[in-house]
Amino acid sequence: MPDRPLPSDPMIRALISQARAAQISRRGVLAGAGALSLMGFLAACTGRVGGSDSTGGSALTAPEDLSSSVKTLTWANWSFYLDEDDDGNHPTLQAFEEQTGLTVNYDVAIDDNNTYFAKVRDQLALGQGIGADAVCLTDWMANIWIASGYTQAFDKAKMPNVYANLNPSLMNPSFDPGRANSVPWQSGFAGLAWNTEKLPNGLASVEDLWNPDLKGRVGVLSEMRDTIGLIMLSQGVDISSDSWGDTEFQNAIDVFAQQVSDGQIRNIKGNSYADDLINEDTLAAIVWSGDITAINAEVGYDKFGFALPDSGGTLWSDNFMIPIGSQQKTNVETLIDYYYQPEVAAEVAAWVNYITPVVGAQEAMADIDPEMVDNQLIFPDEATLANAYIFRALSNQEQEKYNAEFEAVGLGA
Repeated sequence: MPDRPLPSDPMIRALISQARAAQISRRGVLAGAGALSLMGFLAACTGRVGGSDSTGGSALTAPEDLSSSVKTLTWANWSFYLDEDDDGNHPTLQAFEEQTGLTVNYDVAIDDNNTYFAKVRDQLALGQGIGADAVCLTDWMANIWIASGYTQAFDKAKMPNVYANLNPSLMNPSFDPGRANSVPWQSGFAGLAWNTEKLPNGLASVEDLWNPDLKGRVGVLSEMRDTIGLIMLSQGVDISSDSWGDTEFQNAIDVFAQQVSDGQIRNIKGNSYADDLINEDTLAAIVWSGDITAINAEVGYDKFGFALPDSGGTLWSDNFMIPIGSQQKTNVETLIDYYYQPEVAAEVAAWVNYITPVVGAQEAMADIDPEMVDNQLIFPDEATLANAYIFRALSNQEQEKYNAEFEAVGLGA
């Protein structure tokens, strides 16, 4: 993406930077049982680029689209990532089913990019179905799927809302120029959360997590870019800049390893960190922004606080994709297009509290809940965005090295 002057709108300014960075991430390597080691992860990638196998094999071919006759599809997503009522139903999804006659199996199947990929990579490599027709994965993982030929290209004519309402700043990420194979679902921050009853003064810095009073009661994310990114920011490193390298990364890993070996850090997890906060196994943690709103709704009051550290938080996006083996392509395109209506996007955003990629959603929010129009987790202003950083794109060598070092600490925990 060529550099050009950024527009004045703060959200667009930040998301343009996000698109330029390309390989940002929300989730990543899960330490412990079920994790795919980095070497195994890289070996699982077939080397297909643009649908052709670099080793000389045949490109994967999508199966026949049965959308006209089969009216059921499965959508794999993360927890706390779709509007939900008191009965556990999803109002926007129910409305979609009523409007279209399609039945959607909403499957909360993703706890972490890497562990999900470990479950489905063999089927993907063979072009087979994976039990999901739509998935939402983070940019760096979307990059791998698209480059490996594991996704189906969209029929843009069937997705008019998407290409009319997608924030222009997100249209041309380097991993998918023109958004041929992916479109954003939500964006958000990684920052600090705490139990307000046990820690009434809250947390202001990453260093606050290392308070001896919290020994054994701290959780961090299994996403390397978020956990190590926050530690690097606390050490004065601009993680979005190309000016840092092995030395700066190692300095952060040293702190991480020390806090794990000392027992300060109790858990290293993906979305399941929510359970640890709720049952008070952890009292403070590195978390994803919108989840805290959902967790507070689950417990019935504002038990947990959230803030970006004074040294800064991270910014990431997750993306819709259609796996290569799906036979529900047109139906999935209909689903995605539905969620790019500003009124629907605003309804989802009001519940999940993540940054929506849909132009017009902020105006639509005024009719849903005027108090949320200025919610910094959904429509962040210049000051909030100035304190959020995108972990810079890593070379293949860096990704292998850095993830291996992060994973090694977790496996030794």
